[in-house]
Amino acid sequence: MNNTAVAKLDPFYPIFDSADWLARMLPLGVKLVQLRVKDKAEVETAREIARAKALCAQADCVLVVNDHWHLAIEEGCDFVHLGQEDLEEADLGAIRKAGMRLGVSSHDEAELDRALTTEPDYVALGPVYPTILKAMTWGPQGLERVTQWKRRIGDIPLVGIGGISLERAPGVFEAGADIVAAVTDITLNSDPEGRLKAWIAATRQFVEPTSPPSSWA
Repeated sequence: MNNTAVAKLDPFYPIFDSADWLARMLPLGVKLVQLRVKDKAEVETAREIARAKALCAQADCVLVVNDHWHLAIEEGCDFVHLGQEDLEEADLGAIRKAGMRLGVSSHDEAELDRALTTEPDYVALGPVYPTILKAMTWGPQGLERVTQWKRRIGDIPLVGIGGISLERAPGVFEAGADIVAAVTDITLNSDPEGRLKAWIAATRQFVEPTSPPSSWA
């Protein structure tokens, strides 16, 4: 795939588990979002993906579907995210044949090597910080690993994920991440809309950055 286009992805990457969240948040200005649907029947998951696609089309927002690559293809989506476990069963040929872009998770050197063999449109590294989102085999990667990963992957966009708050985001960008993902910092906030607006305002300076930022002005 052409990574030039992907480099223009918005630096703010919220992740939500339902189309209802997208309906609430997209009108506020989100331009890149992941739909991560877990533990639902396939027919219900397909409905969620279809609704999310329609909402993102209306909001001019890039939709990334987590895991459910076959449903994403059926629904005509153009971006999918796969974890390392998902790579075991995913048909990468079918994904590329459908014209879909691909993001891949990584947690250690072996997983990064494997991710790079897929010619990904972005690589995600996590958890950068301790996370309560899900049980993880890996401990926090830290900012030094973010810097190391970026040196390894070069022009491929690097997504930092895991335990990242609005206050921690500056350091993740400074360490070399092109994009920062947020989950519970928004969804568990007492004012999710207000928190998301703060994220958008703070990350506007990083749209198509020419070099890693040195401050969070």
